[in-house]
Amino acid sequence: MGGTWNIFKIHQLGKKKAQFSKLARLINGTFLEVLEQRGITTKEKIRETAAGGLRIDGLEATEENLGEYTETLIDAYTANSLTPLEIDNYINLARKKEKAQILSRVANRDQATSMEIYKALRELCEIPQGEVYLSPDEAVGIRVALLSRFFSSQLSFVTLAKNYIVYRDIDKILQRTLWSRRRPGRLGGKAAGMNLARAILLPTLAEKDPELEKYIRTPDTWYIDSGVFAEFLDRNNLYCFHTFKYKDREAIEQESKRVEDLFQNATFAPDVVEDFRKILTEIGEHPIIIRSSSMLEDSFGLAFAGKYLSVFLTNQGDLETRLREFIHGMKRVVASTFAPDPIHYRLDHGLLDFDERMAMVVQKVVGRRFGRYFFPFTAGVLFSRNVYAWTPRIRKEEGLARLVFGLGTRAVDRVGSDYPRMVPLSHPFLRPEITASQIEKYSQRQVDVLNLDSGSMETVDFITLKAETDHPDLYYAVSVNKDGHLSAPHFRGQDLGKANCCLTFENLLQKTPLVGLAKKILSRIEAAYKRPVDIEFAWDDGHFYLLQCRSLSIRSEPDRVVLPSDIPQENILFRTHAGLVNGIVDNIDYIVYVDPKAYDLLPTFEQKMEIAKAVNVLNRQLAGNRYALIGPGRWGSNDINLGVKITYSDISKARLLVEVAFAKEGYTPEVSYGTHFFQDLVEADIVVVPLFPESPGALLNEGFLLGSRNMLRELATEVHNCEEVVRVINVPSAYSGNFFHVYLNSDAQEGIGFFAPKKVEKALRHRTEMEMDR
Repeated sequence: MGGTWNIFKIHQLGKKKAQFSKLARLINGTFLEVLEQRGITTKEKIRETAAGGLRIDGLEATEENLGEYTETLIDAYTANSLTPLEIDNYINLARKKEKAQILSRVANRDQATSMEIYKALRELCEIPQGEVYLSPDEAVGIRVALLSRFFSSQLSFVTLAKNYIVYRDIDKILQRTLWSRRRPGRLGGKAAGMNLARAILLPTLAEKDPELEKYIRTPDTWYIDSGVFAEFLDRNNLYCFHTFKYKDREAIEQESKRVEDLFQNATFAPDVVEDFRKILTEIGEHPIIIRSSSMLEDSFGLAFAGKYLSVFLTNQGDLETRLREFIHGMKRVVASTFAPDPIHYRLDHGLLDFDERMAMVVQKVVGRRFGRYFFPFTAGVLFSRNVYAWTPRIRKEEGLARLVFGLGTRAVDRVGSDYPRMVPLSHPFLRPEITASQIEKYSQRQVDVLNLDSGSMETVDFITLKAETDHPDLYYAVSVNKDGHLSAPHFRGQDLGKANCCLTFENLLQKTPLVGLAKKILSRIEAAYKRPVDIEFAWDDGHFYLLQCRSLSIRSEPDRVVLPSDIPQENILFRTHAGLVNGIVDNIDYIVYVDPKAYDLLPTFEQKMEIAKAVNVLNRQLAGNRYALIGPGRWGSNDINLGVKITYSDISKARLLVEVAFAKEGYTPEVSYGTHFFQDLVEADIVVVPLFPESPGALLNEGFLLGSRNMLRELATEVHNCEEVVRVINVPSAYSGNFFHVYLNSDAQEGIGFFAPKKVEKALRHRTEMEMDR
């Protein structure tokens, strides 16, 4: 065989190996594995050939001679069996193995610093990726160590992420990470969820989907790890905040008002400020958002949706001005760690003792500039499960989209008299409204944008914004009302300047790939997560921007609920026919009723805020009871005239929330499905029921609610002055020992709330289950 060797190829191989002489044994071992895998030769055959060659040459078969002869034969077989590219790949694989061993050793050492680990990772990633990779056991071991060290120690996350996020992904993330030089830290849940979703959809190593590669983008992002937060507290002697969460609810609510002021007077270390300056230099004058990324945030089962602050910055002007605004925004996000809502949320879910640390994500805002305004074309939230199925035609498993024009803030928060477009992805053109006037009434009218001149986020009337910006993609967003008929524009060049338009997104849904893309994205990520998910996104200039991803909490619902038909009319408190889920809420012993008509007549902001205070106090007082909260319009809205301005912590102990709207008040309870507020209610197992008392077939027994004895003064003396608006009813006392029960059927869109003894309710439940079995 010796005469068949290509001496030049062997020589070239020798030159390549000489560059990495310290790795000669590892390189040879790698080559030998390849030769054996391809059936070219084996270790035993090479050793036999080497021994025979030594005998022919009259040399002693020492281990040293056998070793040298064996290496020469491996080189010969390799040079004549592999292509030059393959040889390069396998030399690099040997190099990777060496660096991977070093990285694994460093990453698993408890006392190793972030910088030491990052340096070892950089040395590994500087080796060309090539077409051959580390063995699965080596690669997964490194991934687990890096994910646990830099992202999250939560086992559920690491177990999933190790299958998708590769070490080169982590290297790219860490190149844009600011970490404390003095304290260890991680990147937190929001950073983890966003990068996991990206890795699932746009894998670095696995087979790529051409459609996803074409349309999906992630915004330019920088990361600030939780060590910066820990160092900030220690540097400013803010040790008291390590135990702040153990104060009682009232003290937390009162003292939180001074937390932000205290934090604004604190300082970051000079080297951290210099790092901030470098980040802003890289970003340039482009609007940014500083987003929380706490250790618990976006975890599986508990999303902490909207619990911590996100701060938009227009980021315009000279570097030092931008730096001052950036630091101010950073401190606001850090301070939100100690706000009442997240602390009460943690308490309610058994997470209070967890040492919560805040990391942050800094993202370029997706969008374009139009005159003085900056905003994306549309933004919103996608859900892989659709709980807003108002007709049996809708397939819940295909998901739901919640869309708004402009910044996505209006998609995730409960806002004023405005409505996002709710899109069942199984039937994107199906909507609960029928007539043109109804569609216009329940459409978005206000748009959140960044005003680059004033340096703030603003809400602008859509008609005003349309006239001022002449957005090139309006064709996809609007429908035109002509003579009472509403239709989307027929062609892109259609003049919409003076047209009577409203936001419907008909052409976006029909003439772009968004709907199909959304279903594919949700399907892929849900399949990986093995649980429902929700995704925040923006769509701009024909691209889908992935902003956030987390697991979606879904209330456990019976497949079917049969409403009792033999309830006497006088025992019925309400009937409703809109926006219902399947559910049974039984044995309610207290009803807190905020009279919508009386609330609407309150003349001042301060008086309406007193009602919110009363609700908060009653939530504490009734924590040991099963109570229902019934009241005006949009609970949790940022418009105090449309509903009581409360947060999750104000109503966390309720079992039922009924949103009442009378037609003459001129507003309607927005379907809250998909907002952060709604996710809080789902996770707390609070059922939401919209009620339109004056709609056909609906009713509300106001006589009972207004005529029963009001126990507000007895339960909450500090807010007794609210008793003309807030009424607290002990149901057994007011209704001859009966309790309040609610049955909801989503398929028929029927719901009933009625009074009955506990034993009657149990009998009804038994009968319902029997009928379901049949």
